[in-house]
Amino acid sequence: MGTVGAGDLFRILRDGSPRTRGELVDETGLARTSVVVRLAALQEIGLVSSLGNAASSGGRPASRVAFDASARTVVAVDLGATHGVVGITDLRGEVRITERRELDIAAGPQATLDWVIEAAQRLLADLDVDPSTVLGVGIGVPGPVQHSTGRPIRPPIMPGWDGFDIPAFVRERIDVPTFVDNDVNVLAIGERATSWPDVDDLLFIKVSTGIGAGVISGGSLQRGAQGSAGDIGHVQVPHYSLDERDLEAIASAPAIAQELSAASGERVPPGAVAERIRIGDPVAIAAARDAGRAIGEVAAMCVSLLNPSTVVVGGRLGVLVQEIIAGVREVVYKRSIPLATQYLNIVPARGGIDAGVRGAALMVIDELLSPEAIDRMVADLVGRSSSGQRESSKSR
Repeated sequence: MGTVGAGDLFRILRDGSPRTRGELVDETGLARTSVVVRLAALQEIGLVSSLGNAASSGGRPASRVAFDASARTVVAVDLGATHGVVGITDLRGEVRITERRELDIAAGPQATLDWVIEAAQRLLADLDVDPSTVLGVGIGVPGPVQHSTGRPIRPPIMPGWDGFDIPAFVRERIDVPTFVDNDVNVLAIGERATSWPDVDDLLFIKVSTGIGAGVISGGSLQRGAQGSAGDIGHVQVPHYSLDERDLEAIASAPAIAQELSAASGERVPPGAVAERIRIGDPVAIAAARDAGRAIGEVAAMCVSLLNPSTVVVGGRLGVLVQEIIAGVREVVYKRSIPLATQYLNIVPARGGIDAGVRGAALMVIDELLSPEAIDRMVADLVGRSSSGQRESSKSR
């Protein structure tokens, strides 16, 4: 192991298990004095706290230290085409409280983000949280996002949002670092943390108003060069190549609703698709199975390319409609190479309604509490301390 800084020590403690200083010496290979100095810095910035003593094996019992997940809070936001959820989490991403509402993302950024900010402020007040203890804000939106700037780029179902500076708008009223990503990416992060923490290679496919994928490879979310990795909704499906339709135009909730409307002669809204399938409408069931097969065509290519061990199908249709996942399984197991599917699990999402909120929070936590970020905090602390000592010396 190379030089172990305070950030690396904190990464070890982030698993939540209390440890004695002696255990950290054994785990890191550092000298005891180095462990003590690094722990003191982590305690000074409020991320590590002392607990009770460990069980004694003779002599004076050793005290334990642990990551203090309650030291700061995170505002986490999951925005979909027709819904919004704002939550407050601790530093493990555990959701403490949420506020939900139906909304229309097409109403534009100002109306939507005004509600987000007001809801966040209400929730912080309800929990009696000092706003100065907020670590950051994380937001998932249903469209392509340039993660480095937090700006949506030509999002198909978000009119008025193209190029909008979401972080700057939020920071005018909640002045903390703000990170924005595609909603499927934050769902992938939340789903993995909640249900698949030991899976390093996971493909999350969301099937709802739109269709997209979040790619986790080697334990890390893969965004690609500009943040568009996983945008499978605009992939042309081989089976439908003659009419040049992409996956979203074939298999999303609006696409299925349009098919049902044409067959029945009455308008079927996208939100009614799952209910039509649940009550046994044969046209709806057949349409859902075809949609699942179309998604499977694209998923099979992803499986052969990425070789995930788990494919999670989420979103409203992915979770509620068995025919969707059945169609995906049918095609993936048939089209992908045997080596890629030998131990492959294709399962419905299990993270529940808070997976997007938790993923948005973990996005913030991983950015702001990375080993590199912790080392910068400690360096700033040391710099301020040294400056204070110099000023004190001058005043004498």
